[in-house]
Amino acid sequence: MMEKSHRVYLDYAASSPVRTEALEAERAYAASSYAGANPNSLHSAGREAARALDGARRDIARCLGGRFRPMEVVFTSGGTENNNLAIVGMARGARDRDRRRTRVVISAIEHDSGLDVAPTLRDLGFDVVTVAPTRAGVVEPERLNALMGPDVALVSVMAANNETGVLQPIAELAKVAHDAGALFYTDAAQGFAKVALDVSGCDAVGIVGHKIGAPVGTGALAIRMRCPIRPLMHGGGQERGIRPGTQDVRGALALAAAAKASCDRLDETRAAVAERAERLYALLCAEGTGIMPTTSCEVGADRLPGMLSLLVEGVDSETLVLKLDALGFEVSAASACASGSAAPSHVLSAMGISGQLAAGSLRVSFDERVPWEDLERFAHALLGLTS
Repeated sequence: MMEKSHRVYLDYAASSPVRTEALEAERAYAASSYAGANPNSLHSAGREAARALDGARRDIARCLGGRFRPMEVVFTSGGTENNNLAIVGMARGARDRDRRRTRVVISAIEHDSGLDVAPTLRDLGFDVVTVAPTRAGVVEPERLNALMGPDVALVSVMAANNETGVLQPIAELAKVAHDAGALFYTDAAQGFAKVALDVSGCDAVGIVGHKIGAPVGTGALAIRMRCPIRPLMHGGGQERGIRPGTQDVRGALALAAAAKASCDRLDETRAAVAERAERLYALLCAEGTGIMPTTSCEVGADRLPGMLSLLVEGVDSETLVLKLDALGFEVSAASACASGSAAPSHVLSAMGISGQLAAGSLRVSFDERVPWEDLERFAHALLGLTS
């Protein structure tokens, strides 16, 4: 068995190692004069904390783009809270504004935290329908348009899928939603700070810290000032009343630092990561290996550069994950949030992939911090297990 110091972690889509810049931001906060101060207090330490929090908003808004303003960045605990707050809150807000808006459209390949709000929405009087992707894993605007009508309150489609890495045409999908008078939300947990996203047409965008090298428990929901939303919690009115509660200044600063570090060198790192992914696909999916890509081996504008989605014929993926772990390589069978479930991936099922084939699904994810030598050693280990 490989020594712990030589283990290769390849599950960045589940959670990525904390970046040096995020750790430095946390250390600087701990050493500051406002460490531990409430940013809503009127005294000097409180005002300093508030200024630091505003600086974090500015950095995140700048990284996100899409004409989002710093004041529109609401700090949260991460992806699950983002999806619950945005989908339920925006649906209720849209219905408050127009009582006809009683239907919510969610893509069939959303993260579980997005799809699992459906029972809550139905309890609140909404109809919930899903829009299916193509076999390539893409939610096409035409398919969404066929479901639209004057009763749709909200459309929710993720920016990049957390199992396949396929990028969705969110700009076009947002236009379809807006043409019908509906709001549009995208969960950008996987795409933010990894590729350049066009979120200019989105009413709200969710980002997650631990996907980009910030600590677990950090995140933000960028939501337009004009967008109607009902909060899930009630309290002191912090974060525009959308997410009340004393803010975690330390976490916000670490999130902003990780986002800035990733976005400042995005073009360079994306090219490097894409090149490694293409070489890894070429090794793993060569003729006779019994391994095939879920969608395509091409790592271009239509997919995340650092995520490989594979189907291994005749092998149970959970068994394969454990065997790879014993060899020192840490990967995922599918979404880590669905681990422990014997059911086939809802994403692969929605794409029309059979349960038998989906049983051998494997997700390999990394960023520029993983060298090619580690990826090559992983490829040989996997090929050794499947030959």
